[in-house]
Amino acid sequence: MKILAIGKNYVSTPDEISANKTGNQIIFSKPETSLVKNNQNVTYPSFTKQLNYEAELVIKIGKKGKDISLDNAASFISEIGIGIDFTAKDIFNASREHKGPWDLGKGFDGGAPISRFKPVTNFPKLDDINFNLIINGEEKQVGNTSLMIYNFSDIIAFTSKFMTLEPGDLIFTGTPASGTGEIHKGDHIQASIEGELLLDFKMV
Repeated sequence: MKILAIGKNYVSTPDEISANKTGNQIIFSKPETSLVKNNQNVTYPSFTKQLNYEAELVIKIGKKGKDISLDNAASFISEIGIGIDFTAKDIFNASREHKGPWDLGKGFDGGAPISRFKPVTNFPKLDDINFNLIINGEEKQVGNTSLMIYNFSDIIAFTSKFMTLEPGDLIFTGTPASGTGEIHKGDHIQASIEGELLLDFKMV
C-alpha cells in the first residue's frame, strides 16, 4: 500500500486557483508505519520539539490504474476519509535547509492518523466537500474542496503518470490555506467531514 500526499494545495479564495495552478504538484510519501487507525491516541514523538498539524481529506484508491485520464480519474476513488499530516517541523526545516529529503520530518511513526472511510457515493459533489478540525474544543481549520488548486482527479491523473495506483492506496489531498499550527502533548484532536465526527484522538 502506498501513502501519498500533496503539499500546498489550497487557496483562500477561488480566484487564486488559476494563478497557482502551474502543473507542478508537490507529491511526497509516508510509510505505512506512519498510520494510526481506529481513533487510537498518538504518541508525541520524542525527537521533535515542534510538531505541526495539517488536516486533510484522504482518498482511497479502489482499482488499479496507470496513466489515468483526467476524465476517468474520479472513478478510481472508492472511499473518502480525513487524516492529519503531522510534520516534525524542526527536523523538516533542518533537512530542507540542506536540500535534503522530507522523509524524517514527515514519515515518522504516528505521523498520519486517519479516520474510518466513507463510500465515495456519499459525496455527490467532489468539488464541494466541507471538513474541519477542532483542537481542545476550538475550531482551527475549515476547508472545502472547491478551494483546491489540484482537485482529486488532477492528483490521480498526475501521480498515475509516474506510478501505478493500486486498490487500497491512500492519498492525502492537502490542507486548508490557513489554520495550521503546532500541536502539544495532551491536545484533543477532532476532525469531521460534512459535520460528521470521524477522527477523535489525543496526543499522549
